[in-house]
Amino acid sequence: MEVLNYLPQIIAVSTIAIFMAISPGVDFVMVTRNTLLHGKKSGLYSALGISVAIWIHLLYCIAGLAIVISNSIILFSIIKYIAAAYLIYIGYKNLKSDSKLDLKIEGVKKDISNFKSFKIGFFTNVLNPKATIFFLSIFTQFVDVHTPILVQLIYGVIISTAHFIWFSLVSLFLSHPIILNRFKSYKAKIEKAIGVILIALGIKVASSNI
Repeated sequence: MEVLNYLPQIIAVSTIAIFMAISPGVDFVMVTRNTLLHGKKSGLYSALGISVAIWIHLLYCIAGLAIVISNSIILFSIIKYIAAAYLIYIGYKNLKSDSKLDLKIEGVKKDISNFKSFKIGFFTNVLNPKATIFFLSIFTQFVDVHTPILVQLIYGVIISTAHFIWFSLVSLFLSHPIILNRFKSYKAKIEKAIGVILIALGIKVASSNI
């Protein structure tokens, strides 16, 4: 099979995808936030949103738009500032949230829909300019005009699956009763801290020359 000829590249992409997924960043902070504040299901749907967003990056890379985006200062800046504004907005909501709300035995507030959790994960990743650079680097190293579409789709499956598995594990770990019981004691401080981190990340994205 032709795909077998690309096995070394597939293994390399798999390794890079794992390290990309587990490296701390805005996706990790957002999944942590949603899991601790809204529960395991919210974290899992956020993980699903992140993994689906991966396909948006993949599709515009296949279409050749990644090079256009990365070489257009105006377009890339628009994406960067939208991403920064989104992170700052979510962080601000954390800082202004009512920390006096009682938590149930699960240790979470039930005030967010599955679709909203999905959207938060999706937009966090799809607006992340570093994800654009990552996919551009993948495609410039491992993809050329002769690379079959099937192989490119396999790359997408690998990267998307790696992100979903990792962030699902993060959500499952953080939603463990022992973790949530400890979280109840420090909920207000942790919620504010996450808000500060998100705002700081937003400012960093806005001021960076990625």
